[in-house]
Amino acid sequence: MTERPKLRSSEWFGKQDRDGFVHRSWMKNQGLPQHLFDGRPVIGICNTWSELTPCNAHFRKIAEHVKRGVYEMGGFPLEFPVMSLGETLMRPTTMLFRNLVSMDVEESIRANPMDGVILLVGCDKTTPALLMGAASCDLPTLAISGGPMLNGRFRDEQIGSGTHVWKFGEMVRAGEMSLGDFMDAEACMSRSAGHCMVMGTASTMASMVESLGMGLPANAAIPAVDSRRYVLAHMAGRRIVEMVKEDLRMSKILTREAFENAIRVNGAIGGSTNAVVHLLALAGRMGIDVSLEDWDRLGCDVPCLVNLMPSGKYLMEDFFYAGGLPAVIRALGDRIHKDAMTVNGRTMGQNTEDAPNWNPDVIFPADAPFKDQGGIAVLRGNLCPNGAILKPSAASPHLMNHRGRAVVFESIEDFHHRIDDEDLDVDETCVLVLKGCGPRGYPGFPEVGNMPLPPKVLRKGITDMVRISDARMSGTAYGTVVLHTAPESAVGGPLALVQNGDMIALDVAGRTLTLDVPEEELARRKAAWVAPEPRHDRGYARLYIDHVMQADTGADLDFLVGKSGAEVARESH
Repeated sequence: MTERPKLRSSEWFGKQDRDGFVHRSWMKNQGLPQHLFDGRPVIGICNTWSELTPCNAHFRKIAEHVKRGVYEMGGFPLEFPVMSLGETLMRPTTMLFRNLVSMDVEESIRANPMDGVILLVGCDKTTPALLMGAASCDLPTLAISGGPMLNGRFRDEQIGSGTHVWKFGEMVRAGEMSLGDFMDAEACMSRSAGHCMVMGTASTMASMVESLGMGLPANAAIPAVDSRRYVLAHMAGRRIVEMVKEDLRMSKILTREAFENAIRVNGAIGGSTNAVVHLLALAGRMGIDVSLEDWDRLGCDVPCLVNLMPSGKYLMEDFFYAGGLPAVIRALGDRIHKDAMTVNGRTMGQNTEDAPNWNPDVIFPADAPFKDQGGIAVLRGNLCPNGAILKPSAASPHLMNHRGRAVVFESIEDFHHRIDDEDLDVDETCVLVLKGCGPRGYPGFPEVGNMPLPPKVLRKGITDMVRISDARMSGTAYGTVVLHTAPESAVGGPLALVQNGDMIALDVAGRTLTLDVPEEELARRKAAWVAPEPRHDRGYARLYIDHVMQADTGADLDFLVGKSGAEVARESH
């Protein structure tokens, strides 16, 4: 018979001495009875609830359902808050704070008497931040996503959060939609609790939770207000107690095979480009070597099976009814490592072997996919020696091999100042280039890579142009957009040297991005280049600037890579 692991919490609550007295006594001021301190597993519920994070505003209710499950299995649930990242409101960008939240999570877990952890995640950066922080502690851990909103609907049209913001915004700028209609659509888009209901970053990361094995089956797609979301939370509460008894830690689940599964699933769902940088960072926390080459090698031939916005026409509610992520994983067949362990104690193959597909117009079969390419294309060349990425399923086929004249914006402020200028020397054959928006330069790596097109181009009926930057792009966005160009311009990467009129060649099939400027001229420009002054000189933002890594390695802070376990310093009171 396998011996159960010693509980961490016994170091706090199990001692019959002064320290034990202090720890139990103070906890009892909340009305907690003595029997809760009898050696049962303590489960921390890490909650990113906040009214400033609309996607996660229903998490208090989810936490209560988790507690029911924990209590049923003889555990002791204790909820704790960490900083919440609301994509819709926070400035300058939530990505600036992803690593800070991961530190908050890591230190909260390490410093407190927890034997296992439930992570309540939802809005884009809360998912990678909590996974990263928990990974550095390596306790038994299970993630629960908050779920997508119900489908949006504007008059006779089904609309998706984010995706239709960009679409309607461009229509207003092109004179194709009135401002009044634009404002009317506002309340029609976000009509229930939950995160974006398109296959944006939130839905993608919820899918990554499930495909990594860190969430229960069906975690990704159950709508936030569906009662089955609360059943999932209840069952997760039950399961985490068993995971503690089994000592099923994150390191036993987040293996190399789990990351390969997630990369392939991301291609099959037409997932967000943001998954690249988040999974690179998470792998770094686990000490697993995952690179951009893996994303291209493993995902380049994965077809897109899911007909969801922004690549298709349906939304997450439809995806759930069709069978959700288990149906996609089953359809991928031998591309999936079926023996990869998951949090429910079963393998990925066991969880998905009988998964039904109820709607083949939402989830296509692998031999007749929705789109031939769903993976992430990793580009190389003298403009991005350390790599850049593009999402083929969201791009325009006619622009996948393109050569055009660069129209350069030195910063996002420069872009906003000039893009609507009728005298801007630009046409649809040009390549829009944006600098200064990488991890260090902005700082924080904002989602501004899908630059709006100039009105003079939009009025021609043009809806896409090649755009290149060191920024990120919202998972709800679309277009032929080259992102995460590394090294970024703020550290002197080749992007910093691009000038108006330079010719740039993009060849997605050949995986190249080339600046057609002689090497001698680039060397001359490099010698004259002056690094920009940091935008911040104090606080966390300055710490971030000094220690953030580049996009191709996950944009984590250099001193956070790797895990150090859940041991705490022994201090007397």
